[in-house]
Amino acid sequence: MRRLPTIIKWACVAGLIGFVAGGTWIVRLPEGVVATAAAVPLAESAASLVRLHPPKRPQRPVVAVIGLNAGTETTDYLMPTGILRRADVAEVKLVAVEDNPVKLYPALSVQPDMDIAGFDAEYPAGADYVIVPAMRRDDDPAIAAWLRDQQRRGAILIGVCAGAKVLAAAGLLRNHRATTHWFYRDKLRRIDPSITLVADRRWVVEPGLATTTGISASMPMALTLIEAIAGRGKALEVARSIGVEHWDAGHASAAFRMTRPFATTVLANRLRFWQRDELEIAVAPGFDAVSLAIAADAWSRTYRSRAVARAPAGATLIDRDGIRVLPDAVGPAGKNAEYIDAPGMAAPAATIDRTLAAIAGRYGDKTADVVAMQLEYLPHSP
Repeated sequence: MRRLPTIIKWACVAGLIGFVAGGTWIVRLPEGVVATAAAVPLAESAASLVRLHPPKRPQRPVVAVIGLNAGTETTDYLMPTGILRRADVAEVKLVAVEDNPVKLYPALSVQPDMDIAGFDAEYPAGADYVIVPAMRRDDDPAIAAWLRDQQRRGAILIGVCAGAKVLAAAGLLRNHRATTHWFYRDKLRRIDPSITLVADRRWVVEPGLATTTGISASMPMALTLIEAIAGRGKALEVARSIGVEHWDAGHASAAFRMTRPFATTVLANRLRFWQRDELEIAVAPGFDAVSLAIAADAWSRTYRSRAVARAPAGATLIDRDGIRVLPDAVGPAGKNAEYIDAPGMAAPAATIDRTLAAIAGRYGDKTADVVAMQLEYLPHSP
């Protein structure tokens, strides 16, 4: 638990009281919406797979997952990387602007495989696919220029979650259909009013472009990409290994919006600023970075806690698929350290539900719902 100086505490209280006093907009918010996803026509699913077929190297395509060193969303960056590497149907590279650690948010740091210059030198023909996560900055000039160059070389660009804003800021979604995280729909329209937002789809695939809804959508999107590259059988094999029974582009968009319970729970949790839990995850050799990312990401979205990775020794943790995680702490924990269950080798899909259940047990159902809403995830629906 971290404690703020008294003067900062009271300054925060005063600010929040003022916010609540003027925040009558909260009262006008809906209580919530119950919605279910409709089935996606088979012809639409088939057309999406055709558009995602490897454009240049049908035998062994190259996938670049691009990150901004100063801030890239945790699960967006690590989940598609881990799932695609586990399938072993493509060369999958974690790329960053610089050959330095990538600070992920809201948790963890990783060492990329190479920087942009190194990728261009190793793959002069460019990538077959570039996966674009959400980033702290939508309009980084180096990333925008590199994405435009990769598109010119024939890569299919896939904006995961708010990564759609990065594509839009680079001018790559102009006059296209797209989707994004529910919280950023209006922001995406402001970046490029020519974009047509599509509701009730977990992903939208256009020629040479794809976009997805919120954070959890990178799991089924990765499976869809595996199916496009290597067929349904391989996708089913990987799906079983990560705990997914069914996936498609169907999505209940109306279930994800700003509601009164969401806003009031976030505000209440922020008011408890003097009670911030730092929860440690003990990471053992052979861990799964996808499950670790899910757990650390979710626990760091409660507005009550932050998850950190602790290693027994060593400066770098290498997961089962070669992802290099830089621990936040090394060595034995102090006597007051508080641990949460390490995901270990648990199936990633199960890790989502298990972590949400643990958050509900610690902070209540409303906080677990706030986390699920941020992940754009309906429990038991990967």
